[in-house]
Amino acid sequence: MRPPRPIILTYHSLDNSGSVVSLCPDTFRRQMGWLSQSGRAVVPLDRIRETAGGVALTFDDGFRNFFQHAFPVLQKYSFPATVFVISKYCGGHNDWPTQSRGIPALELMRWSEVEQAARGGIRIGCHTATHPRLTLLSEAEIEGELTVSREALEERIGQTVDSFAYPYGDHSPRVRAVVGRHFRLGCSTRLAPVSPRGDLLDLPRLDIYYFRNQFWFEGLGRLHGRGYLAARQALRGIRQRLRPS
Repeated sequence: MRPPRPIILTYHSLDNSGSVVSLCPDTFRRQMGWLSQSGRAVVPLDRIRETAGGVALTFDDGFRNFFQHAFPVLQKYSFPATVFVISKYCGGHNDWPTQSRGIPALELMRWSEVEQAARGGIRIGCHTATHPRLTLLSEAEIEGELTVSREALEERIGQTVDSFAYPYGDHSPRVRAVVGRHFRLGCSTRLAPVSPRGDLLDLPRLDIYYFRNQFWFEGLGRLHGRGYLAARQALRGIRQRLRPS
């Protein structure tokens, strides 16, 4: 049987609300426990393309419940992870202007918690300053979002920030060109495994929303899991084609 392809998993909030960005903390602990016994290597984001069967863990938005629920579990298993932080909303809530309806009001990590996570081995990545849809901005506005956010993060944690996640997965060749001037890695929301020769500024990720069920989570890299992922990819493609432009 062929070895599983490397994957990047995307988490957002660890809470019990049941929203599309939420995962129960108990489910997260169960997933990490299974990963620790699975034999799959959990690696930093910048090593995922070169690690056969590897898994990279990413967390978007920097919710405070990452610090409360995920950080201790990651330390328990010595798992690396990257948290993509929205710099101007640190210590606040997820009430940015482009927030989707139906998402619960949630606290974001305070700067002191971001700093402590970084000292504890968590990689901090950039998720812009205000979480806009980047394709709707001018090049100068994109530059401003990236520059302000990266400078704030690096000043706070005292480390280089070289990874970026596109808010809502919204990007284009123009956006990627700007991002490439500031960051080495760019993470999208494209639902696919990682290719060893893929674009470093368009790294695909698997949103954990589709793998909350432990059966499908454990199936990642197995035959039935590959079939499930292919079905999800097809459904997403249909929805995107039917979405009004």
